[in-house]
Amino acid sequence: MYSKELIKGTLRTVVLRLLDREGRMYGYQMSKLVEDMSAGQYKLTEGALYPLLHKLVKDGMLVTETETVNGRARRYYRITEAGRAAAADRREEFRRFLLTMRQLLDLQPE
Repeated sequence: MYSKELIKGTLRTVVLRLLDREGRMYGYQMSKLVEDMSAGQYKLTEGALYPLLHKLVKDGMLVTETETVNGRARRYYRITEAGRAAAADRREEFRRFLLTMRQLLDLQPE
């Protein structure tokens, strides 16, 4: 599993991209999908995920919908157009960051 520092630095990018690709999801569903997609190397903890989701809602990047499932309320998150634009910007920024890191770590010559 990756360090908390790496996950913290990439969490917003991952969540925005996930919702941009998958559409409407709830928190546990996001956690499970990310863990499965990363073969257990990237784990979204509740303590990191839910504060971020609340912040993204507050910032207008996500909206929520609540449904009752098996007698329990479940909050779904869906990306907004502003969130979609931010997701694209963050993906591009992260791609550039990866190229820079490869150069800095001497993994890929110029």
